[in-house]
Amino acid sequence: MPNENGSSKTVLPTQPVAEGIKKRLLVIMGVSGSGKTTIAEGLRNELGWPFQEGDDLHPAANVAKMAASIPLNDEDRWPWLARCQEWLAECEQAGTGGILTCSALKHSYRDVLRKGGLDPIFIYLHTTESVLLERLKRRRGHYMPPTLLPSQLQTLEAPGTDEHALSISAEANPAETIAEILSYLKTA
Repeated sequence: MPNENGSSKTVLPTQPVAEGIKKRLLVIMGVSGSGKTTIAEGLRNELGWPFQEGDDLHPAANVAKMAASIPLNDEDRWPWLARCQEWLAECEQAGTGGILTCSALKHSYRDVLRKGGLDPIFIYLHTTESVLLERLKRRRGHYMPPTLLPSQLQTLEAPGTDEHALSISAEANPAETIAEILSYLKTA
């Protein structure tokens, strides 16, 4: 499917499990190590909707900062969040549904993702700090070091009752988590 720049996105065929699920915008959110990519890829495989790894939208300066164990501040995050919102808006306009991984740590960050009248469902993955730290220590090839986890946890504002969100434990195996999300989407 071509986007406004003429490039195309790969859209997987819809799987039978997706029948009865309205194409929506999903933001798989949580701190580093919560399993955002694993869950998002599983949902993409089940739903066939476009998927965007939010980390890939970070400006190079943000990546360099995080790789140097320097936490991002709000000023660092605004351009990245704007790029994430633009991707969601493209999916909304195309009517394809869309799955974005994005830490979306603060209510104000999620407000940016809702700009332009977008109504993404935030799937908030959470678990204990010790589980997160263990996962981050085992992860290879990612610029986000485990030393930045405390700053993310300090910044985190869990979605409130005023937000369209599903809070889900990231401690279950991924297949169970994905099944729970799909069940929720059938009624959302």
